[in-house]
Amino acid sequence: MQDWVALLRGVNVGGVKVLMADLRAAAEGLGWADCRTYIASGNLLFRAAGTAGDLAASLTAALAARIGRGPDVLVLSADEMRNALAACPFDPARGNHVHVFFLFGPAQVDLAARDRFIAPTETLVVEPTRIWLHATDGIGRSRLAEKLHKVISGTAMTARNLNTL
Repeated sequence: MQDWVALLRGVNVGGVKVLMADLRAAAEGLGWADCRTYIASGNLLFRAAGTAGDLAASLTAALAARIGRGPDVLVLSADEMRNALAACPFDPARGNHVHVFFLFGPAQVDLAARDRFIAPTETLVVEPTRIWLHATDGIGRSRLAEKLHKVISGTAMTARNLNTL
């Protein structure tokens, strides 16, 4: 058994409504151990045997059976999550001003679109498996965050702020 983190995409922020009790119950129904959630973020910590892809597919199916819809799920090892936190390229005054977008697969970046939407107070760092956005004026005011789907294509992504990470 290994420690894992499941990140649900687009839940409880205008997307699929998932109660954290349902998320834990779905995971426990798969035989996973030590299932814990963090606020209503769609983050699940658990222990299980298997591969990241198989675990993600199993959780998606279990949630679909339980609540009628299975959101996209990205599963990362606990080490991958710790490494992501350690690799943060920013030292922000406020953790909610930095967001990491975990990529479900390879992404294409439209640099012209990035340049069109990015504010002078923002910094975007693109890595192979994640994208970092430091928006010092706040993510809610960021035009780049709002239009990131026009900048990044080819894959789904799910975001967490530095506090949640």
